[in-house]
Amino acid sequence: MKYKLTKKQRKMLKRIIASTVILGIAALITKFVEIPWWCELVLFAIPYLIVGYDILKGAFINIIHGQVFDEKFLMTIATLGAFATKEFPEATFVMLFYQVGELFQSIAVGRSRKSIASLMDIRPDYANVIRDGVESEVSPEEVQVGETIVIKPGEKIPLDGVILTGSTTINTAALTGESAPADATTGDNVISGTLNLTGVITVKTTGVFAESTVSKILELVENSSEKKAKVENFITRFAKWYTPAVVIGAVLLALVPPIFDHMWMQWIGRALVFLVVSCPCALVVSVPLSFFAGIGAASKDGILIKGANYMETLSKIETVVFDKTGTLTKGSFAVEAVHANEISESELIDIAACAESYSSHPIAESIIRRAGNISKERVGLVEEIAGHGIKAVVDGIVYYVGNGKLMDSIKADYKDCELTGTIIHVAREAKWSNEYLGHIVINDEIKSDSPEAISNLKKLGVKNTVMLTGDKEKVAQNVGKKLGLDEIHAELLPADKVSHVERLLGTGTKLAFVGDGINDAPVLMRADIGIAMGALGSDAAIESADVVLMDDKPSKIADSIKISRKTMSIVWQNIVFALGVKVIILLLGALGIANMWIAVFGDVGVLIIAILNSLRCMSIKK
Repeated sequence: MKYKLTKKQRKMLKRIIASTVILGIAALITKFVEIPWWCELVLFAIPYLIVGYDILKGAFINIIHGQVFDEKFLMTIATLGAFATKEFPEATFVMLFYQVGELFQSIAVGRSRKSIASLMDIRPDYANVIRDGVESEVSPEEVQVGETIVIKPGEKIPLDGVILTGSTTINTAALTGESAPADATTGDNVISGTLNLTGVITVKTTGVFAESTVSKILELVENSSEKKAKVENFITRFAKWYTPAVVIGAVLLALVPPIFDHMWMQWIGRALVFLVVSCPCALVVSVPLSFFAGIGAASKDGILIKGANYMETLSKIETVVFDKTGTLTKGSFAVEAVHANEISESELIDIAACAESYSSHPIAESIIRRAGNISKERVGLVEEIAGHGIKAVVDGIVYYVGNGKLMDSIKADYKDCELTGTIIHVAREAKWSNEYLGHIVINDEIKSDSPEAISNLKKLGVKNTVMLTGDKEKVAQNVGKKLGLDEIHAELLPADKVSHVERLLGTGTKLAFVGDGINDAPVLMRADIGIAMGALGSDAAIESADVVLMDDKPSKIADSIKISRKTMSIVWQNIVFALGVKVIILLLGALGIANMWIAVFGDVGVLIIAILNSLRCMSIKK
């Protein structure tokens, strides 16, 4: 992602270049030509004012408004003091290098903002709404619930809704980070902020723009910087007391020792070094920048972390608790196995699909999907037997499709399957005794990347992986064992899930709960970190969760923890490095060992290094 300098940044760069050139000329003149001190002052004052006039102006305005102790004040006092002690090159170079640091900071913030700004591109500019049979272009805010909008190829989908006519392919990368486009047709839901790629579709809106997915996401990202981490709040409080303390320390250093040795100029010089190196901008800039860059990196991967405080907590997670349905599994049934007796598997599936062809039950739909195209003309009388299954005529023959109770009632000789899941038995009516044809095993499908998600969490050092579900014990144990989970608790009500989470929290572990954000809202809010899975279009997920995954991939949980840990590592690297270097140079400056050039490195050099280190948060590898 290429970053272009803003107009203000280009102007600053020109000032820095001009000042550097004039400073170089002034240094050459004073080196080879002997001139009066006032001429030397003028020569160095020109590049100093070119690059630093806004700092002097800002410091003066801040003093008028009572805001004395900031970096502009420190730079102004230090550099004017250097001019007063006839250290003209040092004074100019301090201001020049400080502005270089400020430019670096501005570019770094711009780059980190750009990754989030790319997310802001999901904001739709207009909607084509049909009113009184006429299509007109309006602002998305003007479209009401239930109105019909037209979306053409290449246009952003402006509001959440359901496709009325047409089919298309939709690019959801801006929201989910998923590059593979998804097909959508009549009856499918579409989400605002995604991109229509191929076909013209008409959509009936299901909400106003203010309540749309895209609007909620944009609000979430824009407000993420307001929620500071503990370490950020510490740095803010630290800078508030630190800056006045070092100014007082510099004043004492300049006034007290000379009382005893009368070396006033020497101690004033040391005090100026003290002021230059003490500026806390490396900490004040790099720490929030690191969090901002980390949040930007996560958002680019379809992971929305609501604030730096949540990122800090996420980095300490030791226990991850999962809901099952819709989180580790797809929440939709699929045929797992077909065990046929005397006929082929495809024939068994075909018979069951025909018998179930008029049913809308999810289990019936999974059998029909597996069978593919079937002709309902082959199906005669269909009789539903409550709690047991279906009796249906297919190709003129009577078949029974249902559970074990149905087989018992018709006295079919069947056997239970050794596999776990919903078992659908099939029998054929015969003259003397009903003939058992086999059974179909149906299960809620485990998501393809769920095993990888659990494995990656354990590689990251997560000590405990737990599944809480309202499903049957046998089904839950089957899923849990396949995934290698540490604890499995089944047949739970929502209140039971909260109780289990509170029990785990009572052990002192940092806990994240992962759910679909709808019926799991109480547990999401009770956990240290609530992570909403598959949150597209889910109001409850966006409101209840601290971290929102914009697709339904559980593998993103490990990615979010890795990003947060890397970000926190970089934050502490910057804190330790900046404070360590400053303390050393402060001591050396007070002892007269460090000069102004070393002080410049201790301030601006450390700032630039910390900024560059912070930008590593933007390129965290999975």
